[in-house]
Amino acid sequence: MDLTGARVLITGASGGIGRATSRQLAAVGAVLIVTGRSGDALQEVARETGADPLAADLTDPRQLEGLVRDVLERTGGIDVLVNNAGAGWAGRLADMDATAINELVALNLTAPIHLTHALLPSMLEQARGQIVNVASISGHVGVRNEAVYAATKAGLLGFSESLRYELTGSGVRVSTVSPGVVATNFFERRGDPYTRSRPRPLPPERIARAIVRAIEQERDEIVEPGWLRFPIWLRGTWPALYRALARRWG
Repeated sequence: MDLTGARVLITGASGGIGRATSRQLAAVGAVLIVTGRSGDALQEVARETGADPLAADLTDPRQLEGLVRDVLERTGGIDVLVNNAGAGWAGRLADMDATAINELVALNLTAPIHLTHALLPSMLEQARGQIVNVASISGHVGVRNEAVYAATKAGLLGFSESLRYELTGSGVRVSTVSPGVVATNFFERRGDPYTRSRPRPLPPERIARAIVRAIEQERDEIVEPGWLRFPIWLRGTWPALYRALARRWG
């Protein structure tokens, strides 16, 4: 896909991966609409990139519907949807309250499904478009003390894979980008800062480059960094061995 002049909606654009992706897409000539919860942060992104900022809480069905309505009114239909917004939560499931579970599922899984459902018809009508879902390595292999987060990302991967088959021949493609550890405030927001020495956190700009690459090259799936494909492969090929290693080393 040539991104020059392409209409792109990026969720979770007020910081981290979303903000870095906005900068890189603007640099290649895309026309951006950015959304997130923080209106002030979105204004900063808009000043940096020339994007059209639309603040919205995607866990609120009314705000999500309003966002879709505004996007379609302003653009007539988008070419690329980047479902990047997400949140984490670390700890034992037994210690997690129902509100936190519902919010995590609503933001990480339900919102991308609803946004895709609402914006897909215009892509199908023009027989062109791309949906990029930002998942996580945890959705492929599971991670201790991140059961709900991992479940939402696994669900997003399953949704993407199924939709990809459904859209075969339509001109609309589905990509997933699965990062490992990224140097953003994600871990502080989830209530458990990242303290391990390995794997080292990647800069968000590296994940942003992977997202742009997925769009330009129409890639089905990117795992970043690439070496994380090994634990994914090991988990699928020798699950018992993988589980033994994961229990010992986390």
